[in-house]
Amino acid sequence: MTASNASPEAAPSYLLRGAALYGGERADLLIEAGRIAAVGAIAAPAGARVVDADGLVALPGLVDVHTHLREPGREDAETVETGSRAAALGGYTAVHAMANSNPVADTAGVVEQVHSLGRRAGWVDVRPVGAVTVGLAGEQLAEIGAMADSAARVRMFSDDGMCVHDPVLMRRALEYVKAFDGVVAQHAQEPRLTAGAQMNEGAVSAVLGLPGWPAVAEESIIARDVLLAQHVGSRLHVCHVSTAGSVEIIRWAKSRGINVTAEVTPHHLWLTDELVRSYDPVYKVNPPLRTQDDVEALRTALADGTIDVVGTDHAPHPSEHKECEWAQAAMGMTGLETALSVVQHTMVESGLLDWRAVARAMSEVPAHIGRAGDQGRPLAEGEPANLVLVDPAARWVVNPSVQATKGRNSPFAGRELPGRVVATFFRGHPTVLDGALNEPYPQPAVVTR
Repeated sequence: MTASNASPEAAPSYLLRGAALYGGERADLLIEAGRIAAVGAIAAPAGARVVDADGLVALPGLVDVHTHLREPGREDAETVETGSRAAALGGYTAVHAMANSNPVADTAGVVEQVHSLGRRAGWVDVRPVGAVTVGLAGEQLAEIGAMADSAARVRMFSDDGMCVHDPVLMRRALEYVKAFDGVVAQHAQEPRLTAGAQMNEGAVSAVLGLPGWPAVAEESIIARDVLLAQHVGSRLHVCHVSTAGSVEIIRWAKSRGINVTAEVTPHHLWLTDELVRSYDPVYKVNPPLRTQDDVEALRTALADGTIDVVGTDHAPHPSEHKECEWAQAAMGMTGLETALSVVQHTMVESGLLDWRAVARAMSEVPAHIGRAGDQGRPLAEGEPANLVLVDPAARWVVNPSVQATKGRNSPFAGRELPGRVVATFFRGHPTVLDGALNEPYPQPAVVTR
C-alpha cells in the first residue's frame, strides 16, 4: 500500500504583493494551506514566496459553466488534460464539462470517469455535466438521480449540442432535478426550424444563398421552457443566448420571478454574421453568429444582469473538421484561453462592466449556478485561494498554434486582445505563473493497492 502526491497543507505559502482587488483597492494577499490567510498590508512570513502583483487585477478564479472537453471518445479533438491546461491559462479554476462525449455522459460511470480524469490532471476543478436524455437522443431520461448521487455529485444536466425538444421530457427533467437542487441547462433550438441551416437567417444568408437559422428557433424554446420552469418551480439555465428576442423573453421571465439564468459566449458578444461572407468555417458555430443589433442587445443584457454569466462554449475540433467546405465543417469555436480578454475588450473597455462585475459574471454567479463548492468565493480572509491575477494593460495577439488546447479553431486568431493572465491559483497552488503553465495542483494523498 502506497500514498501518492503530497498534502496541500505542506505546500509553500505565497504573498501576492500589491494586487488591485477587483480592480479597486490595492492590498497584499497571503495564501497558506490552500486558503487566503490574510488581506491587507502584510509582512512576508518566513519562507513565503513573494509574487509582485503591482499593476495586476486580482479576481476570484474564473468558473466556466459550458466547456467541451471531448474525453472520453474524442481525444483527437481535446482531452481533459489539454482542456484543463487551456482553462488554467485562461484564468479558470473550475469548468463544467458538457455531456456530449462518446460515450455520452448519461450514466454515473461516465461522469465519474470524467471527474477522475479532472482530479488526475489537477489543473482545474472539472465538474461533469450529466446528459438529460439517454444518448442525447431526446427519447428517455438519463440516469439523472444516479449521476447526482455519484462521486461526481452532478448538479447540472444538459443535452447541449442537442435540444430537449419534447416538452414532456423537459418537464420531467425539471421536476427530477428539483429534488436535489439541480439545474437543467437547455440548448434552445427547435430542430424542425433549423433543419439544414448553415448560418443566421437574415440579409447576409440571403445574399450568400446559405440556408438560414431563424432567431425564432431559439426564442420559441426559451419561451416554452421558462413557462415550464415556472409551472414546476425548478431551476432553468439557458445556454449560449444569441438573439435580442431571447433577451427580451428572459427579461420578462425574470420580472415574473421565474428561476431562470442565462449565459452568453464571448464570440456572441463581439462577432457578427458579416464574417460569414468570407466562407471561413472558423466562424461556423451553434447558435450562429447573429447581427450587430443582437450583439448590442447581448452586451446590454450582460451589463444589466438579464444575462447572468459568460460561458465559453469552448468547442475544439480536429483541423480536418474545420479546414473544409463550409457546408461540411463542424460547428464550434475554442474559447477558454481568450474569454477574459474578449470580455475586457467588449465589456470593460466599453464601460459596460467594471472588474467587480466581471467577477460576478465569470466566477461568482457561474459557481452558484453549477453549485461548484469552494469556487467563486470572495477574495477575503479564510476563503479558498482560487484566484487569478490579470495584467489589464498587456496586449497580445492570438496564435492558436501555441495554445494549450488541441483545437486550432479560434475565431480570434490574429487579433490583438487586451489583458493577460499572469497567474492562476487553484486551491492555493499556482497552476500558472508569469503567464505560463507552472505545475498541476498536488491532490490530497490517494491510497492505492
